[in-house]
Amino acid sequence: MVVPLGSGPPTREELLVYYPAKFTWIELKTFVNSGDLGMLKRDRKLQKRYDLWVVGIKERYGSIVNYLMNFRLQWGRPDTLSLLGSAIQDKGMSTPPVMERVDSADLNVPRELPPLPADAPPYFSESTPPEYISIIQNDWPYSVPPAVEHTLIWTRIPIFHPALVADSVRARVEQDGLWGFTGNTSPPPSPSNLPACLPALAEWGVTLDKMIKSERGTPEEDELVVAAGRPVHNFVKQRWVEGDWETAWFVNPPRLQSVPGLAHVHVFARHK
Repeated sequence: MVVPLGSGPPTREELLVYYPAKFTWIELKTFVNSGDLGMLKRDRKLQKRYDLWVVGIKERYGSIVNYLMNFRLQWGRPDTLSLLGSAIQDKGMSTPPVMERVDSADLNVPRELPPLPADAPPYFSESTPPEYISIIQNDWPYSVPPAVEHTLIWTRIPIFHPALVADSVRARVEQDGLWGFTGNTSPPPSPSNLPACLPALAEWGVTLDKMIKSERGTPEEDELVVAAGRPVHNFVKQRWVEGDWETAWFVNPPRLQSVPGLAHVHVFARHK
């Protein structure tokens, strides 16, 4: 079978043929647990394709944020736009939220999220109602193994919240972000294994001395960071049932967020 090389978001067949995975599942988890989420990369050739796509998207929509707000994000609805698909079929809401319809001539008009009602939850968690969430496949996934899905959970509800992030670890969370692992009884790969995984990042020029991460915290501080991410962790466990799935999830710190102002979680999920 000949797979044509197209433009725009890739198909799964294109990923397999033209952008084969650079990272194993163990390497991927090691990078997530390294303390520097900037180590997670997209295939360099796919990145160039993405950069060209972004030019056209900005011409049509005005910005990536407008594209997301006026087209891609399906608040409270299943993701029907992905070319990659998922083994999990979200049912969404029986009555999706009423969103202002965008005329095709106004796709480049900035649109803000509807204001949150007074009874909206203060921060994202496993009990956040579906109308505040858009779960989609990453149309431009990182260089993950073929058996790993790269999913994005976009949310209108804040993820970083003063009620969750203690003052003593605020600077650490703002620099490093949050991450966790589900579906495995053994601990995740230790950051001490990182040197053995660095050859997979050679083409990006990543070395230990270029890492951006906080100094090692005390056990009490580490627990506070874990607590800050527990609502996200619980959501991931709820959606990717641990008997069937193993995941590595993370929330980029502000310095790495591609779309500042729109909260989202990355989930790497592997079906057992």
